[in-house]
Amino acid sequence: MRLKLDENLGVRTAAMLRDAGHDVTTVVAEGLCSATDSTLIEACRAEGRCLVTLDLEFSNPLLFKPSDYRGIAVLRLSRKPGPQDLFDAVQTLIGGLARGSPDRRLWIVQRGRIREYQEDEDPGHE
Repeated sequence: MRLKLDENLGVRTAAMLRDAGHDVTTVVAEGLCSATDSTLIEACRAEGRCLVTLDLEFSNPLLFKPSDYRGIAVLRLSRKPGPQDLFDAVQTLIGGLARGSPDRRLWIVQRGRIREYQEDEDPGHE
């Protein structure tokens, strides 16, 4: 899977995902630090990459409609996270990527589980 890591994720996370066989770029390596969320997600779209981030703004499907992108994976950590919390969330993401693709989906990744946002396929249906 082609992934782009937001600036809030470091080289260890990139290494874990690369070791699992994924094509990983980072916001830092591309000089996109402090870019707006819109600029970042558009870069992901242009490159055909899934965004992996800790930024909860990206978990709002009204702001970032999942079907418009190659995937958005938001890692949700505990309120006072330690290194193990991030490690566990990344391991959960790696496991999820082995089973399926976040393409055109929003994944909320927590330790041991992935919640997938489902868009309403029939907007007129209530």
